[in-house]
Amino acid sequence: MVVIKSVDAPGQLRHNASATKARETAVNPITPQFLFDFGSPNAFLSHEAIPAIEKRIGIKFEYVPVLLGGIFKATNNKSPAETLAGVKNKREFHALETERFVKHFHVKPYTWNPFFPVNTLNLMRAAIAAQREGVFEKYVEAAFHHMWVEPKKMDDPEVAMKALTASGLDAEKLFARAQEPEVKAKLVENTQAAVERGTFGSPTFFVGKEMFFGKEQLRDVEEMVLGK
Repeated sequence: MVVIKSVDAPGQLRHNASATKARETAVNPITPQFLFDFGSPNAFLSHEAIPAIEKRIGIKFEYVPVLLGGIFKATNNKSPAETLAGVKNKREFHALETERFVKHFHVKPYTWNPFFPVNTLNLMRAAIAAQREGVFEKYVEAAFHHMWVEPKKMDDPEVAMKALTASGLDAEKLFARAQEPEVKAKLVENTQAAVERGTFGSPTFFVGKEMFFGKEQLRDVEEMVLGK
């Protein structure tokens, strides 16, 4: 008896390959990481763009709070506000790049915080506290909002607590926990680990061991997660 093996048409082969890749991704998803500090307007724009990316890739980003000031100190880096100062055409290009990002990802631009630079130490410690209190996502949304949508002097404890309380958070409890030694230590640990992995600023993304810096590389992050 002759056994005849079926031969798939090219289109069906492509369909089967896509289905296989989809199953593999579902079984072994690569969780992209987002290392952020509320003091970075580009981190805010990344945060605004991430939900649509999560829907497309079917995987949630892991948000990792870090202290940008600590990263700058460890890597001898400075903020774009300093590095772009006095450089002809560079600041203008940076603005153009941001405009392109806003259009591509369909997000609203940030409102410049008149109190910039804002010391984010307590805000980032409170982010760790929010993780432990189970209100991390709500806290992140609120902190970014009060930094870059309705900007306030968020390194003033009274201003920050009032703003976060208005957003439905127990700000007093979070800021109290932010002073706990283990919470402080966790932020230091996150920051040191980020530097050891190659981080020198925010926003930084990781897909496995691959590092991507800057909001513009979110496209590459998405493609890598999808295996393109």
